[in-house]
Amino acid sequence: MKKLIITAALTGGITLPTQTPYLPITPMQIAQEAYQACQAGASIVHVHARDPITGKPTADLNIFQQILTNIKKKSNVVICITTGGALGMPVEKRVRVVPVFKPEMASFNMGSMNFSIHPILNRIKVFKYDWEETYARTSKGAIFPNTFQDLEYLAKIMVENQVKPELEVYDAGQLYNVAFLLRTGLLQSPVHIQFVMGVLGGIGKAPEDLLYLKNTADRLIGSEKYTWSVIGVGAAQFYLGTLAAIMGGNVRVGLEDNIYLERGVLSKSNAELVAKMVRIAKELGLDVADPDEARKILALKGIYKVNF
Repeated sequence: MKKLIITAALTGGITLPTQTPYLPITPMQIAQEAYQACQAGASIVHVHARDPITGKPTADLNIFQQILTNIKKKSNVVICITTGGALGMPVEKRVRVVPVFKPEMASFNMGSMNFSIHPILNRIKVFKYDWEETYARTSKGAIFPNTFQDLEYLAKIMVENQVKPELEVYDAGQLYNVAFLLRTGLLQSPVHIQFVMGVLGGIGKAPEDLLYLKNTADRLIGSEKYTWSVIGVGAAQFYLGTLAAIMGGNVRVGLEDNIYLERGVLSKSNAELVAKMVRIAKELGLDVADPDEARKILALKGIYKVNF
């Protein structure tokens, strides 16, 4: 069997600082988390940026620059930069990191959808920062826009900058969008698909949901024409990750998607979540890919061709 690629999603744009004191916020904290996650077994880190004072998600290019250069100084881990940004962020602002930094990989969201975290208001009544409550409440009426015009725009930017798109698929209909972009030549196979499961507004997180997504992708795209990974939100992080590993896929863990190491126990770092997935992989008899092995599996351009 091929080696398992583990991605660590370090901070994200959805997890609120009030939820956990262990969420990395400053550029140096995020870079240190990336290094530790790589040491624990992650070959890819998924990077968002946050305002170092308030912890609010940001698209500030100077903050991204600090994060990316500090990660690269300490580690050869593959860096996948977000183009999802944060709730309410326009696509032009979300995407500008790609031509500026020319990373090896970047996320590529495959369709418009409802995307909400408002149920958190039922569990948290006192917030650490003023922006958090409004951010969560606003998500109830928000749409995460990724129109066909946006998809074409982003696909062209990825090609121009030799960036491998990580196709974020939140529901089965978005696989039809992948197939459409392949037919029209805006994407080239083999593509890399990430099934995002458990976001309110997208597909659920039952094992049957993953089987359905995988079978649909095989039918529409062809199993030999894509590699894949899975995100399980919350408690689904490890049972869906385990199922994906058994099925020949890859897995993403990290504080962006799940803040608990086990029931009721907050994870103190992304590295703890990575280390748990590594232990699971070893119990399954799977070897874990290092960054250079992940580059080969995914046919990436290499760390020396980025612009940071």
